[in-house]
Amino acid sequence: MVAEQLARAFWPLWTVAALAAGALILGLQDIVPVEVVWATAALAGLLALGALVWGVRRFRWPSRPQAMQRVDQTMAGRPFQAVMDRQVIGADDAASTAVWQAHRARMIQRLREARPVRPDLRQNRADPFALRYVAVLVLSVALLFGSFGRVQSVTNMGLGAGDLAQGPAWEGWMQPPAYTRLPSVYLNDITAEELTVPEGAKMTLRMYGQVGSLTVEETVSGREEPIDATATAQDFEVLRSGRLAIDGPGGRAWQVTMLQDSGPSVTREGEIETSYEGETKIPFHAMDDYGVVAGVARISLNLDTVDRSWGRTLDPEPREVIEVPLPMPVAGDRSDFVEPLVANFSLHPWANLPVRFEFEVEDARGQSALSQPEEIVLPGRRFFDPVAAALVEERQALLWNRDYAGETAMILRAILNRSEDLFRKDTQALTLRRLMERIEAQAKAGMTDEAQAEITQALWDLALELEEGDLEDARQRMQRAQERLEEAMKNGASDQEIAELMHELREATRDYMRQLAQEQAKRGEQQGQQADPQDMMEMSQDDIQRMMDRIQELMEQGRMAEAQEAMRQLQEMLDNMQMTEGQGQGQSPGEQAMEGLSETLRDQQQLSDEAFRELNEGQQGQQGQQEGQHGPFGDLGQQGQQGQGQQPGQSGEQQGQEQQGQGQQGTQSLSDSLAERQRALRDELNRQRQNLPGQGSEAGERAGEALGRAEDAMDGSERALRDGRLGEAIDQQSQALEALREGMRSLGEALADQQQGQQRSGQQGFAEGGDPQEQRDPLGRNSGTSGRTGTDEGMLQGEDVYRRAEELLGELRKRSGETDRPEVERDYLDRLLERF
Repeated sequence: MVAEQLARAFWPLWTVAALAAGALILGLQDIVPVEVVWATAALAGLLALGALVWGVRRFRWPSRPQAMQRVDQTMAGRPFQAVMDRQVIGADDAASTAVWQAHRARMIQRLREARPVRPDLRQNRADPFALRYVAVLVLSVALLFGSFGRVQSVTNMGLGAGDLAQGPAWEGWMQPPAYTRLPSVYLNDITAEELTVPEGAKMTLRMYGQVGSLTVEETVSGREEPIDATATAQDFEVLRSGRLAIDGPGGRAWQVTMLQDSGPSVTREGEIETSYEGETKIPFHAMDDYGVVAGVARISLNLDTVDRSWGRTLDPEPREVIEVPLPMPVAGDRSDFVEPLVANFSLHPWANLPVRFEFEVEDARGQSALSQPEEIVLPGRRFFDPVAAALVEERQALLWNRDYAGETAMILRAILNRSEDLFRKDTQALTLRRLMERIEAQAKAGMTDEAQAEITQALWDLALELEEGDLEDARQRMQRAQERLEEAMKNGASDQEIAELMHELREATRDYMRQLAQEQAKRGEQQGQQADPQDMMEMSQDDIQRMMDRIQELMEQGRMAEAQEAMRQLQEMLDNMQMTEGQGQGQSPGEQAMEGLSETLRDQQQLSDEAFRELNEGQQGQQGQQEGQHGPFGDLGQQGQQGQGQQPGQSGEQQGQEQQGQGQQGTQSLSDSLAERQRALRDELNRQRQNLPGQGSEAGERAGEALGRAEDAMDGSERALRDGRLGEAIDQQSQALEALREGMRSLGEALADQQQGQQRSGQQGFAEGGDPQEQRDPLGRNSGTSGRTGTDEGMLQGEDVYRRAEELLGELRKRSGETDRPEVERDYLDRLLERF
């Protein structure tokens, strides 16, 4: 209770004392005029005196009854008060007296549990503005950053000659720019006459005592305006070498040598590398004495060297210069480094056109440097499929100048003249036809920026589909990979592009061998016997891999003719190959499910092609009818039709309406037939989905969901066919095909996981035959001599290790520089780069 009384009575006094002590320890009295110091001291003294008087008047020493009452308030039943009370009513009643005595005895027992009460030192009501916390904060800062030695400076202050009695004094500091990472220098400690200072360093000088007793002379700042040498505060930057002197009692002079901050430099380092997908790596070498902080690569069109033939005879539409930020090292020294600029310019209108290329870097002082401008061909993705290359060429023509829309539509119409010979799927031709019609409409109305962007993106997507291939079985995919590799070799593709195409061929061949094994097992089950080994060659997976390794080795050596011959021999062997599958016969439930889904996929593709042909025939019939009625011969054509096919008493218009009605009836009949086939396919898919293997696994669940989406799309296609909406039906069928493919991929993953689990549990052992030394682990490596799962063989051999590591590092750098990625992801990438 005494502590509470002291806190409530004297908190203004210790608040004023804490504020005054904090100000003195921080040395605030040294930076303000002495008059202000004394005025503040007088005010603080008056406030302290007033607080002391106010506290003495409010302080009350607590009494014993007050202490008892304070404890009594914290206990249940108020035992102190109960013990001191006396009975007033019922004192003559024995029963009442007994109850009262029992109550007193219980309260006396409770008094033995009394405990001291904690003091309540809160002053919220007395100090609503929390002034005491401000005083505590000031005192804490002063104790951390101040000095008790500054307090004694108050004793030397006076209204007269206190400073003059001490004589003049000075202090000085040299603070280098922060990017130099050099320490600050206290000039009072420098006794040498030579002083080396980096460019841009800040000099701070302070003179004390009588004004004019100390003067400053300097030639290092390069200031042109008149300098007041007697000013007590001098601040300037070092911009050149010269002399710095403080003249007067205790003065000093230095010959300052400035270390010039050299500008950065940047050059292109090494060769430009471009991957098959068009990703480009342009290495650069940057240097600076203190480090490069930022950089940019600028690319502008070199119009003078552009081939201005077809598609570029008009002037190009104005476009901004390409500016790509340069990647900087996340960790380490930036004074001398080599980094690759990773970007993909395939979608830009200047892709594969001559451009001017230059780098620009900047240091922390703001100095910049440009590299020597180079004239290069802007790297981009190359297309080896002729139709895809033609679409990309027309896309570039539209991006060059939208006035080429009419010529572009004409060329696309020429491509569609024999679409069945150029496109592997009818849906691709339909997509191109719709794009052509839209381009024609835009050419008449004037193409907008939004339409230009959408059409060119659609042309690019279609070209990618034609180039990449979207094939339904593994044989066509493998053949397509071979064709692309042969085209790449003929057209002189880079080593990196050939390596990526070779990798694609390996994957397609592996998938083809798996499909071929299933087909042979199915054929043997249907015929009840194995195929004659004399009619087909037997090859193992290792034989195929060895042949592909030989082909890649020949291509790396530049022996393209021999590589093409070896590829032809490989194709012949694959066409006559029989997989060695051990002694097991028959198909597993998973293989049967995959085969059933493959058959459903083929039937759905065939149904979609028939619906597309029906749509085209209906459009051509309508166009032919319109040309017959309003064609180039006008009424003469109509008269000829009336003379040949018109019955007596029937006009040409009536006959046309009857023919149109008959055509609509025929179309509706065919649509109903297609709808019935679509319903049958949907029911078959529903049956297959109910018996789908691999349930319970994540891949199996994905397969079931994908097949469910395919079933819904088939149902929508059936309704559209019954209503005669062929265009909508084709769209639904396309969605069903895509969902079927996704379901088959997920089912294949589920079956592969299941097979690996069985192999690990020993259910199969070596039932598939073969020497354990020739078997491979899930990563494709040879197993040990005892058939164990582990192996000492590395996953990558030779130079592939370093190439792959460089690719991964480049991908990390590219993603870490993409500002649209989440900050958490970019921080994680920065930590990876800092570690590796």
